[in-house]
Amino acid sequence: MDMLSDVVALMRIGRPVSARVTWRAPWGVAIPPEPGSAAFQVVLRGSCWLLPPSGEPMALSVGDVVFLPHGHGYGLADSLDTPLTEQAGEPCEGGALSSLTACGGAGAETVTVYGSYRTIPARTHPIFGALPEVIHLPTTLGRHPELRATVELLGNEIATPRPGGGTVVTSLLDMLQLLILRAWFETSPGVCDHKGWALALADPSISRALDAVHSDPAHRWTVAELAGRAGLSRAGFARRFTDLVGQPPLTYLTWWRLAMAARLLREDHVPVSEVAARVGYGSEFAFNNAFKREFGIAPGRYQRQACAENKAALEG
Repeated sequence: MDMLSDVVALMRIGRPVSARVTWRAPWGVAIPPEPGSAAFQVVLRGSCWLLPPSGEPMALSVGDVVFLPHGHGYGLADSLDTPLTEQAGEPCEGGALSSLTACGGAGAETVTVYGSYRTIPARTHPIFGALPEVIHLPTTLGRHPELRATVELLGNEIATPRPGGGTVVTSLLDMLQLLILRAWFETSPGVCDHKGWALALADPSISRALDAVHSDPAHRWTVAELAGRAGLSRAGFARRFTDLVGQPPLTYLTWWRLAMAARLLREDHVPVSEVAARVGYGSEFAFNNAFKREFGIAPGRYQRQACAENKAALEG
């Protein structure tokens, strides 16, 4: 997989939730903070205001996408003058997920799509830590056509449930999140100011080295070998990689290997020895020590706890 696909797959757990909501003015909702989640809102029809936890309100119109990667609370309303009603997680009191719901008064209509993922903060890639509190991708003619097409398909699937719809919606939500990130980083010269991870992904040399690490984390990479992939001198590569990524090359490689190991232990139910081999450790003993240093728990115990949590979630 490419790096952005890896990043999204790494941080997400469970299935996403979604709802298509029809609001009629006057309406206003306060979405409380939900640590360990990432959410987005899409305007399919009409207009509204997003009230972020800090900063100025944002006017949203048809086709606009808003992504909130850190689980912070926010408000959504037809007007800045409409008071907000507290809601407990769902976009509408009593609203069923993946269904058409009506909320508010009897005025002008606005239709939105809400989606949310559960995340594990300790497993979140640092690229997410570099994202702002709110990402707003406004409708611009000719920009991000794939994003607009995915939004339209998602709205239609949620509005009209059909056989196989659950799988289709989940796939579209996966696609939407990747397209949001892609669109955000593609606008980085004017929005991200080309700092940190935005510049790392845009830098051809560092991007080649990151792709190599993500494509084959089990390989015994050296700084010299990664510098060769990047087309830079060893010293120049190490300095540039550290400046942009925030970690030296081999420190990032170790972190990524252990993050991948945690994902395998949570999801694939494979023996610890096999996980160790998959992520590049020659001995289970060395892997156990490295994993415990990173996560504060032995990999076998981590796997047993994860299995118990997954079972409880399914039964709940």
